[in-house]
Amino acid sequence: MIRLFGAPSLVRPEGLLIEAGDLRLRVPEAADFPAWSAVRAASRAFLEPWEPLWPADDLTERAFRRRVARYREEIAADSAYPFFLFHRASGALLGGLTLSNVRRRAAMSASLGYWMGAMHAGQGHMSRAVPALCRHAFAMLALERIEAACLPENAASIRVLEKAGFRREGFARGYLAIAGTRRDHLTFALLRSDPGPE
Repeated sequence: MIRLFGAPSLVRPEGLLIEAGDLRLRVPEAADFPAWSAVRAASRAFLEPWEPLWPADDLTERAFRRRVARYREEIAADSAYPFFLFHRASGALLGGLTLSNVRRRAAMSASLGYWMGAMHAGQGHMSRAVPALCRHAFAMLALERIEAACLPENAASIRVLEKAGFRREGFARGYLAIAGTRRDHLTFALLRSDPGPE
């Protein structure tokens, strides 16, 4: 059961598990810190051009524990649903996906964001994880619309969204601060009623 019109969420973090072929998505845990910090540190140059500025202490265990605590609060409040993406057989942490800015009532929508470790990029993992998460969001979280945005030059992200069935809807000026600068973004959306990916 989920929050629909203002009641606290009854979704528990341990119940948020999605399996898609050789991939597993689950809520981050404190024990994930070594794997997360290793992937993020090794991928820093790869990720920084596409993300907001990293805090100075971002890769510390203390900051990660605060992050995990915030994730639990957001799930309880039905405001966001973060997931880490793992390879099922090896247990390797590949990246992460988040449904944030969950809006209920008339909107029934959320915003999708994701990141991939540099060493795992270009292997089709995110192209399979995004549709799996969207199916979960429509079926289990009762969402009707999922929105996403990316920089116009981020061809890889555009491919991920289009392969998942997202439609390009517009151009948002100064949409987000990325790498310390307000940047324009292309906007996309997927509706529950849209046909699935080919």
